[in-house]
Amino acid sequence: MALRHWVALAAVLPGLISLASARKPVTFDSGRAYEHVRQLVGYGPRPAGSAALAAARQYITSQLAAAGINTVEQAFDAETPIGRIRMVNLVATIPGPRPELIVIGSHYDTKLFREFPFVGANDGGSSTAVLLELGRVLKARANRYTIELLFLDGEEAVIEWGGTDRTYGSRHYVTEARRSGTLRGMQAFLLVDMVGDRDLVIKRELESTRWLTDLVWAAARRLKHADVFVDAATSIEDDHVPFLKAGIPAVDIIDLDYPPWHTAGDTLDKVSARSLQVVGDVVVEALPSIEDRLARQTPGAAARRKNAPAASR
Repeated sequence: MALRHWVALAAVLPGLISLASARKPVTFDSGRAYEHVRQLVGYGPRPAGSAALAAARQYITSQLAAAGINTVEQAFDAETPIGRIRMVNLVATIPGPRPELIVIGSHYDTKLFREFPFVGANDGGSSTAVLLELGRVLKARANRYTIELLFLDGEEAVIEWGGTDRTYGSRHYVTEARRSGTLRGMQAFLLVDMVGDRDLVIKRELESTRWLTDLVWAAARRLKHADVFVDAATSIEDDHVPFLKAGIPAVDIIDLDYPPWHTAGDTLDKVSARSLQVVGDVVVEALPSIEDRLARQTPGAAARRKNAPAASR
């Protein structure tokens, strides 16, 4: 090759390398996710209304801001068995070419226990960490819909699960979405909850929307994670229920078979970076299929949600 050709190649090579790097897709990083769990656990117990949860909220907001994602606080006063508690949902939006929403959510509070310190590494910490890392990945992705990352307060019962003492944040969010009209543009809700334990086995939740569950489980099979996303079924009441009652397709990704659940043993050493990686990868893998399905759905879906009977709300 002539000298002038070498000189010309040397001049453009840095630009070509830079372009190739720019086009490299951003992938889910379990190391980053695990670090988020570590940081959250470092705040200690984080029940609704606590100073520790406020600090965790600030951490979540700062991490999303670093990824270029704007976050809005949705504050409300919840009536609980121990009195009124100020709770705050965090709503982070990644605008897409279509305004309709695909919402991916997690609760970020921990259960209140006075008998022992409950830091909720898996129950609250793991799913919050996955959602934070998904924010970094999805910010760089060519999403076809607007993506909303929803960090829910008050999932845990203040005293005992039942009646209205549970899912405070998700119920408030759905009520406000109906009032503001944004519910009509909501296309799907993916909930992650308790996804970090070392022996991760996620069963198909029976109340979850069938087609949405099928697409998530198909994504897991493509990634060779059928040993984690198994075909066994279970029924779990969780933050997805208010969405289902409002007519929003929803799926709950959760492993409730976790011996340290709601004990002092739910600590950082029980969380596996591999489990976080599997769940993060599966959610990202499922999104194109979900977007395809939504693009083909019948035009009357939003109207049916708007006119859903009061009993199903």
